[in-house]
Amino acid sequence: MQKDVVIKEIVDRALLEDIGTGDITTESIVPEGYTTIGFIQAKENGVVAGLFVAEAVFRHLNGDISFQPRARDGERVEKGQLLARVEGDARAVLTGERVALNFLQRMSGIATKTNYLASLIKNEKARLVDTRKTTPGLRILEKYAVRVGGGYNHRFGLYDAVLIKDNHIKVAGSIARAVELAREAAFFSMKIEVEVETLEGVQQALKAGADIIMLDNMDVENMSRAVELVDGRALLEASGGINEETIIAVAKTGIDYISVGSITHSFRSLDISLDIGEMKPIPGYLSNIK
Repeated sequence: MQKDVVIKEIVDRALLEDIGTGDITTESIVPEGYTTIGFIQAKENGVVAGLFVAEAVFRHLNGDISFQPRARDGERVEKGQLLARVEGDARAVLTGERVALNFLQRMSGIATKTNYLASLIKNEKARLVDTRKTTPGLRILEKYAVRVGGGYNHRFGLYDAVLIKDNHIKVAGSIARAVELAREAAFFSMKIEVEVETLEGVQQALKAGADIIMLDNMDVENMSRAVELVDGRALLEASGGINEETIIAVAKTGIDYISVGSITHSFRSLDISLDIGEMKPIPGYLSNIK
């Protein structure tokens, strides 16, 4: 229920931003009392995500609009493939077009990039995970797109997991003290992750009892050494500038997780369009206007 409320708020804000006091172009050109059919199509190959958000946009504008998906979130689609059919009030279809496509194109872009990177390491044990490097206010949608693209979600926010980074360690004075303070702060039921940059840091985090150790910007050779050093006593995450050229080598070190921020901050939107068909008058509409 909470998820639905958040998505409704996101859609409301997006429509308010775009429509403002009214869609002056559509209201000037498109007469009232007409229906149309909109065909949402992929203009390139990719993985679709966000069809339910596109539907929410149109239904917000007119509750009688029919939105019929022709694909499923997470499905690989081809150029020219019909993704959805939208039918109803012509003004609402045209007014909602851009906002619906903005959500759909961006979420599909994230899913497509995630799917590609995940496919490169499908034969390794490492899991591709996202980060908090998301568009402010859209994290719930972008992390959903990662999941349907074949990736996994790291912590959703600052409230649901402990991740001790370099500045936290600096304030605490040491890795050991930072972990100790986190344990004392009633986080005994949560896993504690510590970010390190050196093998010495790995040893300190391991000794302090970290559950997960993040290897930040560490080269592949040292990652392999870290895997041997830890020997299964903690989970290991690789992070920092990992891309399609390096992800396979990183996965082959035996790492458990690979976090890639670019899947939510440097993706390319999937090209998707909406084309309308014939416009028809709503039966009896004009005769009912006094």
